[in-house]
Order: sequence, then C-alpha cells, then structure tokens
Amino acid sequence: MAVETQYVVVRAGVEKMTFASKKEADAYDKLLDMSDELSHLLATAPVPLDESQCEQLALYLAEHKESLSAILRGAKPAPSEPTTPKRPLKQVA
Repeated sequence: MAVETQYVVVRAGVEKMTFASKKEADAYDKLLDMSDELSHLLATAPVPLDESQCEQLALYLAEHKESLSAILRGAKPAPSEPTTPKRPLKQVA
C-alpha cells in the first residue's frame, strides 16, 4: 500500500481543491484570499454586479494580478502567451 500526502484547501468549511504539494495549496489559498478582498471592493462599485459576477471577476483579477499591478502602476503589462493552468488533483464544487 502506498502512502500519499494531499493538501486540501478548505474555505468556510467547504473543500475547494486538493493539491499534491503544500506550495501549490498555499498559492491557491493566497489567490482565494486576494479574490475575497477584490470581491468586497467590487461589491461597492457603482456598476451593478450580482454576487456571482462579482466573485468571477474578482477571481479573474486575482489570477492576473501581475498584469493588473503593472496597469495600476501606469506601465504596460508584458504580453502574455496563453498558458495552461496547473491542474489540481481534484476540484470540489
């Protein structure tokens, strides 16, 4: 029998994703933290967004934080090539 270590990201008592490495799990947890903060900011925007749209947009902005940061500093973001995101072991809805 093999022993396998898995790292599970849990938010509000709900399993979000399972990863094979602690580094990936920590990075995803940080991404979710950033997304939560952005979602709170977007909820106060003068543009009407429902909760789902707010969460999706916040997650998108968090995933593209380097480009967003460059734009906010007044610089042009580096052109990005389409990349395939690293896939976790399991995504829990």
